[in-house]
Amino acid sequence: MAEAKSGEKPAGSAGLSGNPGDALKEITRAAEEANKETGGKKKKGLPPVHLWNPPYCGELDIRIKRDGSWHYLGTPIGRERLVRLFSTVLRHDDDGKYYLVTPVEKIGITVDDAPFVAVAMQVEGEGKDQRLTFTTNVGDETEAGPEHPMRFVIDEESGEPAPYVHVRADLDALINRAVFYDLVEIGTEEDWEGARWFGVWSGGTFFPIALAADVNGPAQ
Repeated sequence: MAEAKSGEKPAGSAGLSGNPGDALKEITRAAEEANKETGGKKKKGLPPVHLWNPPYCGELDIRIKRDGSWHYLGTPIGRERLVRLFSTVLRHDDDGKYYLVTPVEKIGITVDDAPFVAVAMQVEGEGKDQRLTFTTNVGDETEAGPEHPMRFVIDEESGEPAPYVHVRADLDALINRAVFYDLVEIGTEEDWEGARWFGVWSGGTFFPIALAADVNGPAQ
């Protein structure tokens, strides 16, 4: 896509001067081409979106909701293959926004929370040697550890910890409720930064979830 002149909207841009349907087809074709160059292998052949600096081509009405579902023009995208394709060219930039990025265009989308959801967890080993591998709704696998940390944020609505795990390149997955319950079941108490915490081990790293006193309640 040719870069627009200063002050001019790029021709065919999603949600700008072009037809949104055409824009969706265009980004789909570009994503397919980008994946062909890497063999389309989800784990080892992801397109190098961090190396690309294409022109910004506007916004496309794609929204990733908190449950990990993708919506286009307010309608769920039911094609799993298409969702997986778009996930391979998703990028989270320093401006805090999310984009679908190919060698020829960069299109903004909306993400309500984290772009992915961790829907399964595999546990290997015990104690400090324990390894936790999470699988996301789009097929990524990530082993929690120093390079892929977990974090727990207090949910403003429920008051409960909202758990996340890093997947790749500044993209996180929200750990779903069922997996979080499994995580709590294997939790342990450790002294961490001068306090007693309840948390989990993975990849030689302790990830604190909550103060042990808050989990156990007041001493009797």
